[in-house]
Amino acid sequence: MREDSVISINPKVMSGTPVFRGTRVPIQTFVDHMGSDEDIRDFFDGFPTVSREQAMALIDEIKERLLVTT
Repeated sequence: MREDSVISINPKVMSGTPVFRGTRVPIQTFVDHMGSDEDIRDFFDGFPTVSREQAMALIDEIKERLLVTT
């Protein structure tokens, strides 16, 4: 994992579930939300500790990883 990754995995935080760095919000929660019919603003309203910038950085990181592995 990149040192500047927006993803944090720490056994002391949410039992090691990947979360947005500096929060307790699981990455899976964001991914699930993106796959739903709900508006993205609902995600940010429900999880105010995650910024739009963090969400965009996550998407960029996912794209980078996909490009490296393909």
